[in-house]
Amino acid sequence: MQSLFVLISASVSIILIMAVMFLLNRLKIEKRQKKDVESRLKELEIKTNTVHLEVLESKLNPHLFKNILNSIQSHAYQTYFALDKLAGVLDYILYESRNKFVTPKEEIDFAMNLIEINKIKVSPLFELKIKTKIDEQEPLFHQKLLAPLISIDFIENAFKHADLQSPGAFISVVFEFKDGNFGLTVANKISSKTPMKKEKGGIGAQTLDQRLRIIYKDNFKLERFIDDDVYIAYLKINLLGYKNQMSDPGR
Repeated sequence: MQSLFVLISASVSIILIMAVMFLLNRLKIEKRQKKDVESRLKELEIKTNTVHLEVLESKLNPHLFKNILNSIQSHAYQTYFALDKLAGVLDYILYESRNKFVTPKEEIDFAMNLIEINKIKVSPLFELKIKTKIDEQEPLFHQKLLAPLISIDFIENAFKHADLQSPGAFISVVFEFKDGNFGLTVANKISSKTPMKKEKGGIGAQTLDQRLRIIYKDNFKLERFIDDDVYIAYLKINLLGYKNQMSDPGR
């Protein structure tokens, strides 16, 4: 009987030991599986974040690339636009200026192209005011009665001596044609760096004065003056009076 009890106790002990070992082994396996699951979850999180980052970059990079292309396109267009205007200016200087006279329309178109070229060197915030007060129905507007290149001195001086950087700086250009009279008024705020103390300019201004006196005699009015810190150049040519005078030299 005692031996049977010992045998049963031994068997129970063995069973308990085996159960404990099984549980320990099971716990070890579950711990390993948990670790594997955590590792896989971490890998999945890293992959997910990587994919998410790639998605963001795929959105960002084309957007950045598009901005760069837009910037290049803008500069390319500006360059193309300026070259196109420059071609018009060169054609006018090489061909039309050889003629003794051009039409007021041709001279104004030339001046507009010249202004567009000069606009490249000024800030987009710079105030450049261009106005036209023109009666295009007048026959004289399309007749060759105007000396070519008379507007170049006015416009070039405005961009040369204007204060292109300070607040309140501006250039104003007004073209007029009415009752047979061609008018051009150019005004600009004078730069403090290059003060224009003289009312009359240099060689270009003197040449213009001489041309006007020789061609139009008393049929023009030319004024240059400074009002506060604004330089103003004004030209008016009576083309109708000049035409009548040419038709009747004895007058």
